[in-house]
Amino acid sequence: MIRAPRLSVFRSAALAALALAAGLAVAPVQAQEPDLIFRKSTVWKFLTPDDKLATYGIDDPVVDGVACHYTVPERGGVKGMLGVAEEVSDISIACRQIGPISFKRKFEQGDVVYRESRSLIFKKMQIVRGCDTKRNVLVYLVYSDKLIEGSPKNSTSTVPIMPWGATNEAPKCADFLE
Repeated sequence: MIRAPRLSVFRSAALAALALAAGLAVAPVQAQEPDLIFRKSTVWKFLTPDDKLATYGIDDPVVDGVACHYTVPERGGVKGMLGVAEEVSDISIACRQIGPISFKRKFEQGDVVYRESRSLIFKKMQIVRGCDTKRNVLVYLVYSDKLIEGSPKNSTSTVPIMPWGATNEAPKCADFLE
């Protein structure tokens, strides 16, 4: 009788982790690649890449006329060079009205605007959008989370919806909430 080889517990766990990572990587949210604005070295490393702060820009995929810029730390050293360093959760964000605001479709409070992985498998950064209906202000929150423990690190930015150019009327974000 020929037996099929049995997978070890470790190998089974590794395959499950890869399947989970593949499922997370197929997230439908990432509407665009962010634009790298610049990087600034913060810690010098000998013979390996430096630790850096990188600033990126993205446009809201649902709201025309709004752009966000966020800054993330990028690890250098050997782990950073090999792409296996777990990035820290310190992320800042600033969002502004850059033109007349118009909504492409309705959205829900907390909809994800952008998402990216911050570690090999378990940590991701997300930018989510909400609407302060009382003040007619778009609210953007950036945070990172871990699959197991979560993360309290976050940053918030707001964009008051103002008239732009010759028009004296601005759309109401409440009209576009689901």
